Amino acid sequence: MAKNFWQKLKRPILALAPMAGVSDSAFRQLCAENGAQVLYSEMASAAALFYNPQETLELLKFNAKKERPYVVQLFGSAPEHFAAAAQIVTKKIKPDGIDINFGCPVKKVTKTGAGAALMQDLKKSRAVIEAVLANTNLPVSIKIRTHSGKISAVNFLKNISDLKITALMIHGRTLNQGFSGAIDYDIVKKARPYFSGIILLNGGINKHEDIAMTLKKSGADGVGIARGAYGNPWIFKGDKPDVKIIFKTAIKHAALMQKLKGAAGILEMRKHLCWYVNSFAGAAALRAELVKVETLAQIKKILKYKN
Repeated sequence: MAKNFWQKLKRPILALAPMAGVSDSAFRQLCAENGAQVLYSEMASAAALFYNPQETLELLKFNAKKERPYVVQLFGSAPEHFAAAAQIVTKKIKPDGIDINFGCPVKKVTKTGAGAALMQDLKKSRAVIEAVLANTNLPVSIKIRTHSGKISAVNFLKNISDLKITALMIHGRTLNQGFSGAIDYDIVKKARPYFSGIILLNGGINKHEDIAMTLKKSGADGVGIARGAYGNPWIFKGDKPDVKIIFKTAIKHAALMQKLKGAAGILEMRKHLCWYVNSFAGAAALRAELVKVETLAQIKKILKYKN
């Protein structure tokens, strides 16, 4: 069995939660520099790894020197896909852990029986976890919601309480709530009797001070930060810095995106640039320019960047 890095982390644990199209290598590196202790990959399809792994393996590549501990998150619905995916990821990517997604509320995911929809099927959920555990020597973690349909987090955890899962991230909202609405801070206390590993709470953390509030209200071992990190990789260690540092970081981010993904990286960077300037006076005008950029030089010119 590979070493369980979770137990060695300083508490509270601050994790960059998995986000499709956002938590790629460039963004993970920035968040790690600013205090994120655990870095999750973008959601990776177990089915894609089963049928045609190359494109997904490209998505999961990471910088082993700058992105650790690194956890690959898998989503899907078929245990045989997860079994193969766990083997491939363990051998080809060599991350520090594998996570299974039972919490994504996005319709294009749930309509395939994956994400939060899979959480509703206790028998299949258990079979998926068993398939992953049997096909990797890495620590295995899971991400769930407070409720999905008739299944609560407690129902779910009771069903798998005997399995060797090392960490649990709970999104403190139901499937129906999606990404908005009140957070159930009591869910961590309710989960404790049925789960002995690390528990992280996710959801509703939009600024640095929300971390302490979440930890105090929930009693969690740490937090998973997702949308609160949009344009704000500093959220893990403190408040958003001044404009000069924000612009400098945005340029650094864009340069790294270009290095890792070429011209396509700059196009992907557009959304990040809009998030970086979101709270500025005159942000609308800036965003109107930034959504059209095609080169690093254009970004530097718009942000009036100076070496």
